[in-house]
Amino acid sequence: MQRLYDFLRRHPTGVDGFWAVVLFASASLEIAESFDGLARALAMPAVIALGLAVALRRKATRKVLWLTVGTGLYQLAVGSEPTVANVAMLAVLYTVAASDEARWVSRTALGWGLAAAPLAALRWQFDKGASEETVQFAIFVTVPFALAWVLGDSVRTRRAYYAQLVERNERLEKEREAQGKAAVAAERARIARELHDVVAHNVSVMVVQADGAAYVMDVAPDQAKEALKTISGTGRQALAEMRRLLGILRTGEPQESEDYVPQPDVEQIEVLVEQVRTAGLDVDFEVEGAPRQLPSGVELTAYRIVQEALTNTRKHGGPEAKASVRLVYFDDGLGLLVEDDGRGAAHELYEDGGADGAGHGLIGMRERVGMVGGTLDAGPRPGGGFRISALLPLKGKGS
Repeated sequence: MQRLYDFLRRHPTGVDGFWAVVLFASASLEIAESFDGLARALAMPAVIALGLAVALRRKATRKVLWLTVGTGLYQLAVGSEPTVANVAMLAVLYTVAASDEARWVSRTALGWGLAAAPLAALRWQFDKGASEETVQFAIFVTVPFALAWVLGDSVRTRRAYYAQLVERNERLEKEREAQGKAAVAAERARIARELHDVVAHNVSVMVVQADGAAYVMDVAPDQAKEALKTISGTGRQALAEMRRLLGILRTGEPQESEDYVPQPDVEQIEVLVEQVRTAGLDVDFEVEGAPRQLPSGVELTAYRIVQEALTNTRKHGGPEAKASVRLVYFDDGLGLLVEDDGRGAAHELYEDGGADGAGHGLIGMRERVGMVGGTLDAGPRPGGGFRISALLPLKGKGS
């Protein structure tokens, strides 16, 4: 049934053509039974014209209106009484009122529709002598014309309102997409600056170790070997960070004060938690597994996720909110879980603009986690509050 309905909607002209044939056949049968001689000959042109009007009412609406008006005037002029084919006038009036034609066209159609019944009464009913019946006939026939126009006009209004809603929704979607792209671009620029600092630090360590190895090469070979091992490990780590750095579109240059700022690591998460506690938020902090040194990009990502999550809790969790931070050291990565029991902010706020309106919320978190090849799961908790879970591997993408 649905397929049939979809087919009919895709072929409106075919549907109109079908009803035009039905109307023409019915009117022809009526003429054959009720008309004879000259009356039959005079009635057929009107039937043909009205059938054509039904078939083309949606393809040439304005022309069909004038064709219908002309047909009605022809019937009045030659005295050809209306037939079942005159129902086409109601269909045409509805179509004009529901179409995108100019308002004056719709109102002109309404005027002709309201005038049709009185003109028909004057032409045919007065000859029968009963003036009261003539008035009743005029009123009775006028009502369907008025209803057809009102129904068509309401459809036109509803379509216009729906079109406005669609346009507004598309505009909002474009604005939302543009804001999201801007947030991603800005966040990537910030990540690029931070990774730049990490790589610069590693290269500095390599230079210092190389100078030291060259100095003690002859007098302390063991120390030189250790320095070379440090250079090798640091170099590999720097290469991994450089691979993550490739592909980032850096949209802005860092300001002078931002260059070479030391970046926080996992060990400083505890300091961050203490700062948040001092600010008034009750936070539980727990570490599982054996702490060990992680790639600088992973440590920086973990710190920023905890920082953003606790900032969100402090701003939107409410005065009685509590939070918990849990770090789990696995053999192949670092697990991170941040939860709170506050009332939380709308999920869209985390997605679009960050909790403070200046950060980038989950957009920034996902960018950071994606850069180190990790996974992120975030969303409201069943009993209230918010939950952020991340898994950061020791070997990221490109390692």
